Amino acid sequence: TRDFCLSRGLGDVYKRQGRVYSHDGPFECGAILSNTFIHPSAVVEEGVELGLGCHIGPFCHVGKDVSLGDRVVLKSHVVVKGRTDIGDDTTVFHFAVLGEIPQDKKFKGEQTRLLIGARNCIREHVTMNTGTEGGGGISQFGNDGLFLAGCHVAHDALLADRIIVVNNAAIGGHCIIEDDVLVGGLAGIHQFVRIGRGAIIGALTMVTNDVIPYGLVQASRGQLDGLNLVGLKRRGVSRGDITALRAAFQMLAQGDGTFQDLSLIHISEPTRQAEIGDGGVGGEKKRGGGGGGGGGG
Repeated sequence: TRDFCLSRGLGDVYKRQGRVYSHDGPFECGAILSNTFIHPSAVVEEGVELGLGCHIGPFCHVGKDVSLGDRVVLKSHVVVKGRTDIGDDTTVFHFAVLGEIPQDKKFKGEQTRLLIGARNCIREHVTMNTGTEGGGGISQFGNDGLFLAGCHVAHDALLADRIIVVNNAAIGGHCIIEDDVLVGGLAGIHQFVRIGRGAIIGALTMVTNDVIPYGLVQASRGQLDGLNLVGLKRRGVSRGDITALRAAFQMLAQGDGTFQDLSLIHISEPTRQAEIGDGGVGGEKKRGGGGGGGGGG
């Protein structure tokens, strides 16, 4: 009986007694079709879609509803399950588990998805879960992310581009993480938190409220402690705009009234909209006052 197949023009492949077969006969050392390699010890279920140039290393397990883009690399002992799509040129390291069911007691087996963009680097023991019906049904990751060893991203999280999550950090369910965010090692992001683009979360920080764009959040209960000035400079933000952002931060942090009300007033000024208005300070409130961790709002 057929154990698995390849689509996207690569033809049917059969695995019997440790040897891999195609229409043209057996491959002695794994499947190599159109520059795609499958180690003989890997389990690839029937129905998998593999792009060109994929590499599936020893003892990997790829489920039947998985789709791998071109040149995806699964190093070894990687598990990819569920309705999971992984974009081109993504590399997944040893013992990562992607697309398993959510760690949510309300989950009842509904069909949900995990979407991972292109050029991501997913290191050892990382876990990423599919979504839940109540949370929209999709956990989604953008492009060019770096997820270091042992970090976890829960169900229904939406992560944008160029995000770095450092070792053993945990991002709760339903979080929204915008472009160019860095989450430090062993940090915890509470469910439903939204982190604005360019923000940095210090190591060992617990974030329970939304974080402003370019915010710097640190301390054990996540106090907003300024702006991510290094990140702003690296992204080429002009000195004048940085000065304006610092003034905006001072007004938001020290002005009278709630953080949310002050942000709505401040982003109405045209000179502030380019750097602040599109980053979520005055947008839809997800959790807390929009100011950061426990000290915000």
